[in-house]
Amino acid sequence: YCSYYTYTIYYFIILGFPGLDPRYYGLVSTLLFFTYMAIVVGNIFILVFVGVERYLHKPTYLIFFHMAMNDLLFGTVTLPKMISRYWRDDKIISFGACFTQMYFVHSLGAIQSLLLLIMSLDRFIAVCFPLKYPVLLTNNTVSMACGLSWIGTFLRMMAVIYHALTLPYCNSNIIVQCYCDHTSVTKLGCGEDVKYVQTVAVGLAMFSLLLPLSFILFSFISIFVVVFRIGNAEGRSKTLSTCTPQLVICCLYYMPRCFVYLANYIGFSFSLDIRILLILLYSLLPCAVNPIIYCFKTKYIKDILMKRLKNAKVGMKLHNNA
Repeated sequence: YCSYYTYTIYYFIILGFPGLDPRYYGLVSTLLFFTYMAIVVGNIFILVFVGVERYLHKPTYLIFFHMAMNDLLFGTVTLPKMISRYWRDDKIISFGACFTQMYFVHSLGAIQSLLLLIMSLDRFIAVCFPLKYPVLLTNNTVSMACGLSWIGTFLRMMAVIYHALTLPYCNSNIIVQCYCDHTSVTKLGCGEDVKYVQTVAVGLAMFSLLLPLSFILFSFISIFVVVFRIGNAEGRSKTLSTCTPQLVICCLYYMPRCFVYLANYIGFSFSLDIRILLILLYSLLPCAVNPIIYCFKTKYIKDILMKRLKNAKVGMKLHNNA
């Protein structure tokens, strides 16, 4: 046990991938940079497109709007420092900046889970109770639900981060991860309360993850039951296609996480580098891929986008002919 007054950590060192050869730092930073560009361009496009197109001012697309905002913020909170780590070998992050990053990482992750719950509720009511859909899910209802998800999570996460701040930090200041997360940071704490702080945080994380997942599974099982009761194949296909984007997005978010947790539970261990890579993949890949799913798996967005592109081509031809 170390005395808080004798040893105090003022900054952390982000180790990143422990086994990565420095020769590949440039390649990794370039890959992370293009990932960040894909997240920024894709999600800003969705934010502007949904905001400008009045036809998309409907509950489903308002949820997409909030999802895009969440993905953009998550990428911005994590990737610039990761890129700097490998581009300029800038490994140092201040104590305050690390806890701020940790706050937003976990807040945005929990908000994402709640937005997926709202998204599944939207499809559940649309398919299972179509006549009640216009009454139960209005723009105001969805905006209020999404807003409460943001506000409630940000307030709740303050308590989690404050709880972590009560620990004295006097062990190693090396974070074996690519960004500051609760587990990696609290491992560096001292005293008997470390295990308690970690247990409380893991319990809240599981609650934030599993409660929405339970309803999401229930909603999609109910949707499949309704779909397979539809008499003709065309009706089944049309109804199911309206849920495809939401189903793919939920799978991208939950399946890798469940795989990692299940692997740990049954005793299957990964190397440290592989574990960090898996965490990065399930954290950042959906942020980059979701805008593509919105555009090409959602009929109305795809139709409007194709119409705008055709109009732009016609306008260019007329201008060239003139």
